[in-house]
Amino acid sequence: MTEQFNPCVPSPCGLNAECRDVGGIPSCTCQHGFFGSPPNCQSECVVNTDCSNDKACINMKCQNPCQGSCGVDALCNVINHGPVCSCPIGYQGDPFVACRMKPQELPQKIDPCHPSPCGSNAQCNNGVCTCLPEYHGDPYYGCRPECVLSTDCSSDKACIQFKCMNPCRDMCGEDAECNVYNHVAVCSCPTGMTGDAFVRCAKIEKPITKPCEPSPCGPNSICREAQGQATCACINGYVGNPPNCRPECIQSSDCSPSRACINGKCQDPCPGSCGHNAVCKVYNHNPVCTCPPKLTGSPFTHCYAQTLDETPLNPCVPSPCGPNSICIPAPNRDSPICSCQPTFEGSPPNCRRECTASEECSTDKACINYKCKDPCPGSCGSQAICNVRLHTVMCSCQEGYTGDPFTSCFPKMQQIETIDPCDPSPCGANARCKLSRNGLAACVCEQGYFGNPYEFCRPECVIDNDCPFDKACRKNKCEDPCPGVCGATATCHVLNHIPSCNCAAGYTGNPYQYCHIIISEPGTYK
Repeated sequence: MTEQFNPCVPSPCGLNAECRDVGGIPSCTCQHGFFGSPPNCQSECVVNTDCSNDKACINMKCQNPCQGSCGVDALCNVINHGPVCSCPIGYQGDPFVACRMKPQELPQKIDPCHPSPCGSNAQCNNGVCTCLPEYHGDPYYGCRPECVLSTDCSSDKACIQFKCMNPCRDMCGEDAECNVYNHVAVCSCPTGMTGDAFVRCAKIEKPITKPCEPSPCGPNSICREAQGQATCACINGYVGNPPNCRPECIQSSDCSPSRACINGKCQDPCPGSCGHNAVCKVYNHNPVCTCPPKLTGSPFTHCYAQTLDETPLNPCVPSPCGPNSICIPAPNRDSPICSCQPTFEGSPPNCRRECTASEECSTDKACINYKCKDPCPGSCGSQAICNVRLHTVMCSCQEGYTGDPFTSCFPKMQQIETIDPCDPSPCGANARCKLSRNGLAACVCEQGYFGNPYEFCRPECVIDNDCPFDKACRKNKCEDPCPGVCGATATCHVLNHIPSCNCAAGYTGNPYQYCHIIISEPGTYK
């Protein structure tokens, strides 16, 4: 049994898309939680920078990261996509656990971790920064997860919840096989099984075959099953070999001249054809009845002895030649000479017209004056073409002509068609076509896109790594990520696309909220 072709292996649908076989044609749809059209299925976000500064990418959606992040009575501010917890003025404690009112202020030891010198996704311990569990990188600049995109993983893994994992887990149906192609899980039924690989695969049951249903033997034959094979034989009264079983004869010309085709068999046509005492002889398949010498009468009804004084009868009265025929007495012969009348054909007593209706002719002929003829001559107008379909004349004007084909056809007026060089467009994606001064098509990238407009135009950036180190990708453009991130009187520096806030020299406080002048003694400023 040949293996069925699966148009979904390998999948043509692209990343984050699902392929289904629909009548031998691949049907592509985006997986749940992804948007767009295959092969460009995308989540709402992949990294935090895909969201506004006050949102973070959680489960591939832009959400407020503050929920559940801070402790009791703590304040939460979202800075550069990360939740920053702090106790309100007059409160102290771990803002990630609980804030409580400050007791009477006592001289406190400077906390080297407040403000934290660490980058994003890092933790501070006595001024020493380390990456959070399962994050990697320089903790003083920013730690990153194992992966952000599936392309960060090997081809047999996909990025799931920022980890390189096997995408086949819980992906395919019962008894289905899962293979990973270019980070995408592809489900298929094993050899010898069929079904929806996303639901369930089942064994292919061999169908119970009946070799005689339908019969392979052809018409006029009988089929018998023998050891699982069809055995063919012609039915009684038919000759030949299946599938070409035929009757012994179809017309009398299939038989010897002394026989006629009767009920599909070559038989003597004389029995029952002539009258009492008549003699029957077969000439060219036809029975000819005559009265014997010294007998007279109608050979078709009764022959009787001729009296001596009886005048010899005309052998053509009644005519033994049959309808539509001519009977001529022949001297020195016992029987007359028979022939068909004009416009009739055949041999007496079976004289007939060539046709009485067009259905008796071939489909390209019509019955005209009892003859099968071409009905086209004189039927169509000048410059027209005549065709015969099912005995009927069909007139049509030849190519380049118009008019009434039954009267006259005349040349068509030629129309000059204008060709739009931009239809269809020769441009690539994210490009538009416009006419140049010489009337030719010219492709240009859409505003904000760059590249070869005849192949593909891309945005300025898709991820931060497409920009210089002091810029970040914002809405497909490389921009300064600092505006709106730091607090008043704080300075902002961009390190590896990420803004970092610090209080200026002589200032202290939370650089993400407010920096104030360092007070050394009451009434003096340092």
